[in-house]
Amino acid sequence: MTINAPDIVAAVTDAFETYEKALLDNDLDVLDSYFWTSEFTIRFGVAENLYGAEAIQAYRRLCQPVGPGRTLHGTLVTTFGDSFATVSTQFSDGQTDDQGRQMQTWARFPDGWKVVAAHVSVMRTAS
Repeated sequence: MTINAPDIVAAVTDAFETYEKALLDNDLDVLDSYFWTSEFTIRFGVAENLYGAEAIQAYRRLCQPVGPGRTLHGTLVTTFGDSFATVSTQFSDGQTDDQGRQMQTWARFPDGWKVVAAHVSVMRTAS
C-alpha cells in the first residue's frame, strides 16, 4: 500500500478544500454531496451524535452556520492507497479563543471522495 501518493493527496486536499469552502458559504447541497449517502455515515459534533447521512443533512439545516472568521491550521492529509484517507485539522472561529479540532475519514467512491466518518470537538478556554 502506498502512503501519501502525491496525486491522491492532491485529490483529497482538493475535496477537503471544496468542502471547507461550502462550509463557510453554508452551501448545503455541496456539503451534503461530500458525505457518503449511507446509514453507516457518522458525525460526532461538539454537542451532537449523528448516525446516517439523513441525520447529518437534517442537522445542517437546523444548526448555526460556521462564521466567516473560521480559520484552519495544522491541517494534515494522510492517504492510504488510492481509496482511503484521513484529514485532521485545527480551527479557530475568529470570535473566541476556543480551539477546535476536526477529523474526517474519506473514502473514494465511483462518484468521488466522500466523508464516511467525522468528529468535531472544541477545547474551551477558561473564562
